[in-house]
Amino acid sequence: MRKPVIGITSVHQEEEKVNRVSLWYTGAVEMSGGIPLIIPTLEKVENIQELARLFDGIILSGGGDPDPLLFGEEPVPEQGEIEPPRDYLEITLAEQALNSGLPLLGICRGMQMINLAAGGSIYQDIGMRNKKNVKHMQQAPRWYPTHSVYITPQSRLASIFKRENLRVNSFHHQSVKRLANGLTSCAHASDGVVEALESTGENLVMGVQWHPETMWPRDPDMLKLFKTFIQEIEIREKV
Repeated sequence: MRKPVIGITSVHQEEEKVNRVSLWYTGAVEMSGGIPLIIPTLEKVENIQELARLFDGIILSGGGDPDPLLFGEEPVPEQGEIEPPRDYLEITLAEQALNSGLPLLGICRGMQMINLAAGGSIYQDIGMRNKKNVKHMQQAPRWYPTHSVYITPQSRLASIFKRENLRVNSFHHQSVKRLANGLTSCAHASDGVVEALESTGENLVMGVQWHPETMWPRDPDMLKLFKTFIQEIEIREKV
């Protein structure tokens, strides 16, 4: 049986004319039974749509801030650097995946992009929530877990980890604001920030706000997310 081919979106470095993806992502996919392929930024929508057809699943990787114009807002001072070509690529890919049933996994920024593509919104900065927040931009090694997340019972995420809570790493200053139709929160931090989402329908759509790809070499449980994603793709292809 052919191994699932998983496309992974890349950081777009405009000045250097470079696309890059951390080996943590490609390693996680390979260790989980898939074949990783890096997706470059493309300009033509028909090329992006044609490229998507080559994959059995797509991972939207972590990175910088989405352009707030994507969800109808002007930028606030806390808004970070944006990568317009990457935004365009990922929104196009995510919309096609959601419409066609192509399996989709979002990591950190990637989770937020799934929500935006589905019609939701995000906080440009967690401080805009006007609530007491835990520290979501940690000052610690990337593999080190710094806060807890609480998993919704009977969710897909609960079936993966078989636990009620996890300790995770955290490198984000933005978060989901309004969940899009067809998506549901399946984990949250103690301050209420959405830490994971999944589809309410049959589509295989998952997203987490933390970075399991940097944790799994020290915490093998974090590889379960990638393994389950790829195993479910294999099961669906057999049907």
